[in-house]
This record gives sequence, structure tokens and C-alpha cells, in this order.
Amino acid sequence: MSKDLLKMKTKPNKPNGNGLSSSGWEMRPGGMLVQQRSSDSYQSSITVPTIKVKVKYGSSYHEVKISSQATFGELKKMLAGQTGLHPEDQKIFYKEKERDSRGFLDVAGLKDGSKLVLIEDEISREKRFVESRRNAKMENASKEITAIRLDIDKLAKQVANVEMDIYGGKKVTETLILSLIELLMTQLIKLDGITADGDLKLQRRMQVKRVQKYIETLDMLKIRNSALGNHNDKVQMHHKNGIFTGQMPKSMYYNQEQRKRVSFADQRNPGPVVVTTKWETF
Repeated sequence: MSKDLLKMKTKPNKPNGNGLSSSGWEMRPGGMLVQQRSSDSYQSSITVPTIKVKVKYGSSYHEVKISSQATFGELKKMLAGQTGLHPEDQKIFYKEKERDSRGFLDVAGLKDGSKLVLIEDEISREKRFVESRRNAKMENASKEITAIRLDIDKLAKQVANVEMDIYGGKKVTETLILSLIELLMTQLIKLDGITADGDLKLQRRMQVKRVQKYIETLDMLKIRNSALGNHNDKVQMHHKNGIFTGQMPKSMYYNQEQRKRVSFADQRNPGPVVVTTKWETF
């Protein structure tokens, strides 16, 4: 180290009005003195040298003109256009040492005509590929959940209409209820086939609970709807071979005060047995 550099190193760097030290130099990790950087107008007036470096990739060489104060990450971005390698898939070696993307070229000692070696980081490429596939799957899962949610919204309106009719005393066809249950089960199967994580997993679970709730509602409506069919039924009596048979619906009951009365004709003039049953509608 020259005497002049020793003097600059030992002298205190007092900042001037522009925020720079009086000497205009700063100490970098490793003990190297470099020209002090600043984003103010004073620093912008200082010309930053441009260097040309030679990068070997496979059997080919690439020349790149770049600022001496640029980072290795910026160099990788420039090499991506020439080599086709993604910046994250690149490893740059200078003097047989891999250089970090955040490191500066001048700090590493690069100058005009310096030679570097570029190789492909296969592990990083594989990780990026897996991450890319995962993101694509999550995007598809999000689209599928959204489409299913819209279908469930349409079915929910139909369930609400059926519920309104039945609770209003209007009987609906059982096939309508069964078809709605089948359509909801189809949506449930679709949701079960979606693989999701994080927020998407919560969205899928929410739709599953919605479908289950609507199916339970339809099951209850089915029972209530079938009961509506018996509301105005009457007792049907069928006569066969002199025997009366009948079935009393739940909406009717037998009056306990009136029982079967059997009257017999005079024994000297026997006649047919007469069975009379009186029903009272509840």
C-alpha cells in the first residue's frame, strides 16, 4: 500500500456539505478503499467508468459492457438475454470463487478485460420449475373453485324457491328435489377432487359446507313435501266378499265415543251382519 493511501486511510473522513467524506473514499469489507458512492448531485457529476468483461458459458464467450459499480445480479440480468438462462439459474465465478448477486463488481476487483465463468445452477432451475408448477396448479384450483361457487349460487336460488313453495303449502314434484340433491352432490365431488393449500383450502372448505347445508335442507323438505300429499286424503273403503277394509291417514282419527255397533235381527228372522264405523275428520 502506498504512502498516499495510508495517509487517506489514517485521516478521518469528515463529511462535507454534499454528505461525502473530505477524501471522497470509503472503506469496504475486506479493507479495500473504493470511491465513495452517493445519490446526490455531487456524486452524479462523477463519471463512473464502464468496463468490458468476458464471460465464458459452455464453449462460447460473451462480452458485456457494464458499469464498474454494478452488482453481479445486474450482470446476470444482462447475460440472461445473451445466454437464455434465467438470472436465478446462473452461477458466476471470478477467480474460481462464486460471486453473490448482491456483490459489487469493483469490490470484487473486476476491471476492463476481466474474465468470468458462467454455469447453470441445476438445483435452482429445478426449484423454480417446481414452484412454477405449484403456482400453475394453485391458479387452476382458484379458477375451479370460483366456477363451482357460481354453480352453487344458482342451485341455492332453486333450493330457496322450493323451500318457499313447500312452506307455503304447495306440493312440488319429488323429482325436482331429487335432481337438486344430485346436482349438489356433483358439486361436492368436484370440490373433493381439488387440491388446494392456504387460503384456497379455506375457500374450498367453505363451499363444501354450503353444499352439505343445502342437501340437508332438501332432505327435510322432501319429508315435509311428502306429508303435504296426505293432508286432504280421505279414508278409502274397499268392499270384498262382504268384508270392509279401510286405512285411516294420520290426518284423521277414530272417535273413541263411537264404536262398532253390531245389530242382530230377530233370531226367528236372521239377517246379514251390519258393521257401521263413523270417522271424524280432525
